[in-house]
Parts: sequence; structure tokens; C-alpha cells
Amino acid sequence: MPTPADLRELRASIPRSTPASTPTVEVTIETVGGVPCVACQPKNPVASLVYLHGGGFRLGSASGSAVFGVRLADAAGVRVVIVDYALAPEHPFPAGLHDALLVFDAVRAASSRPVLVGGDSAGGGLATSLVTAALAAHLPLPRGIALFSPWVDLTVSARSYHSRARTDLMFSAARATEAAQLYLQGWDPRDPLASPLFADLRGFPPALVFVGSEEVLLEDSLALAHALAQASSTVTLHVAAGMQHVWPTVQPDLPESEAAVRRVGDFVAQLTRREGSA
Repeated sequence: MPTPADLRELRASIPRSTPASTPTVEVTIETVGGVPCVACQPKNPVASLVYLHGGGFRLGSASGSAVFGVRLADAAGVRVVIVDYALAPEHPFPAGLHDALLVFDAVRAASSRPVLVGGDSAGGGLATSLVTAALAAHLPLPRGIALFSPWVDLTVSARSYHSRARTDLMFSAARATEAAQLYLQGWDPRDPLASPLFADLRGFPPALVFVGSEEVLLEDSLALAHALAQASSTVTLHVAAGMQHVWPTVQPDLPESEAAVRRVGDFVAQLTRREGSA
């Protein structure tokens, strides 16, 4: 599909400069598995986290998510590798998923440390699809997955698109429908690799899911947590009262955002302790 003019203008208006390193986290631009990435490396990381940014599969960049990546790296003691995956409509489904898998495989092969995956919004959906693809192909799985407001059902049929239409200030049924059309371009939205909510989730690694009570993707997270529990997987769901879509990434100084990042650190610490005792 052709790139809409308004999408080209919106992309051009978003700064893409990579933030500088901090005293505790080094930020570098790297190519990982043949895919451009931004790496946020703390001193002596205990694990790696392959992170997929949001933007409805058509917006966003690794550099644009690097400030949040630095926060995660600092709080959790992980090397965060943010993937600049190919965007729709120029690169429709499953191009972004291919890029995510390439990076995950390369990070896993390059280090003996545990590897986790994570993401926000559409990136959270991609991270979940990555695990779904690995499960279906009987490939090595990430040690865990951390998701912020994941978009895991591209049918855009959840009730919260209507019940939260007036409270969600960032996303809507109309925007979700447009983004899904640009990404799928006629492909079945119920394909488990596009909408992992419809996948067989048995064997899924431990999951940590955050969602705001005021966002239209509320039901995506509730349904995902329910499906994981039904599949006998470990899942921890945090519903933050009064919070918007992907609030830890867009409002990082809120107490609720700081609490979410700390919980990711606790999640990583729990998994790496378990890894070390295995």
C-alpha cells in the first residue's frame, strides 16, 4: 500500500536523535542480526532485554525509545537492545516480526546471559508474537517477557474500545483500524502471528503485563493475562488506576511510572536468580 501523506508528515515531525549515554548506562547504535538497533548497556548487566517500540507498526524508532530503554537498563541491570524493525505500510506483516526474531536470535547467540523480550503497544504485540513464533517452531524461548499496554488483538473488537473511548487520550478504534489495515494489508487479523491472543500459549515463559485503566487496549491485556493463566503459564498483571496508554514511556516521572520500572527490575531479578539456581 502507498504511504499516506499524513503518515509521512507525522514521521518527519518526530525527532530521531539518539540520547547521550549517562554515567550509569552507555548508549550505542549497533547492527544486531543485520537489523539496526540502539543498545543501552549498564555496568555488569545480569541479562539482555530485546525491546520493541510502539507506534502502531507504522511509527516510532529505536532512538525515540532510547530514553525509556536507559531507564529500564538502569533499574533492571539489563542490556536493553531496542529494535528498529521495518515499519508498515512499506514493510507489511510479517516484516517487523522477522526483524524482531533476527535480533533475538543474534542476542541469544552472542551471550550466555539470560535473554528477555519486551515492548509497548504494537511493540508489545510483536514481542508476544515473537514468543508465539518460537513456541510454534520449537525454538529457544526468552527467559521472560515484559509488556506495556500490549496490542495483541488486531481485530479491533474489544469492548474497551467503546467503554474507554472517552478516557483514552492517545489511541482509539479508528486509529487502531487504520494501523491494522496498513500493517496487515488484507492478511487475516486472526493469524496468531499477527494477533497472538489467538495463539496456542502453552509453554509461554513468565510474563509481566502493565496496562492503564483508562485506555482502549485495557481488554487486550486482561484477555492476554486470562489466556496465559488458562495455558498454565505464570503471568503478573498490573492495572494502574487512572493511567493512560503506555504511561511509563510517555510520562516517565509519574510515581506510577517509576513503580512500573522498579517492578520490571524485580521481575528480572527473580528470573535471573531462578536461572542461576537451575
